[in-house]
Amino acid sequence: MRNPLTAASGFVQLLQDDYLSRQKRKEYLSIVKEELNSAERVIQDYLTFAKPSLETIEELNVKSELRQIINILQPLAKQNSVEIITNFSVIGFIKGDGQKFRQCFVNVLKNAIESMPSGGYLTISTEFSQSSVTIKVEDTGVGMTNGQLERLGEPFYSTKGKKGTGLGMMVVYSIVRAMDGSIWVESEVGKGTIFLFEFPTITAIKKKEQTFRE
Repeated sequence: MRNPLTAASGFVQLLQDDYLSRQKRKEYLSIVKEELNSAERVIQDYLTFAKPSLETIEELNVKSELRQIINILQPLAKQNSVEIITNFSVIGFIKGDGQKFRQCFVNVLKNAIESMPSGGYLTISTEFSQSSVTIKVEDTGVGMTNGQLERLGEPFYSTKGKKGTGLGMMVVYSIVRAMDGSIWVESEVGKGTIFLFEFPTITAIKKKEQTFRE
């Protein structure tokens, strides 16, 4: 939290200069906005970590939810010269908290994009069966070592060094668990990373609830 707020505070002080050019003022305001957005993301991650349970349960159209997330991250993808490729199944509904689902996959896709600073491909696909919906996120980024893979999702562990808070992936794992989902990760240094998520379908949840009642 301190890093983005310190940066924002510093640029606000610079903006108080009466002789600052219009172009510089616009540039500094853009930086302040980005730093405040960064602080907001950290706060949201802390809140989710503190309260990982689902606040609202609703029917989620996985395809629609993912398209919405991609639209949000498209500017970042363009900035990093990353091409986003999608291959979604026609149907696929799960139960969960829409806000937390979006937060989970914003974290995953943002990390994937940032792992390709020189450009690359981000492929997002879904598969549907009667029992589960599978979401596959594959990038051509820097990849991870076996040691990094083993620690992924640990509290406050980040593969980004000082640039990371260690909260993003921790939040991803806690949200997926709260939605009765599973995560598998494969990665190779210099070749990229694959995230595989599996969530029970609404049909599977209903069958489970019915069996439990019986």
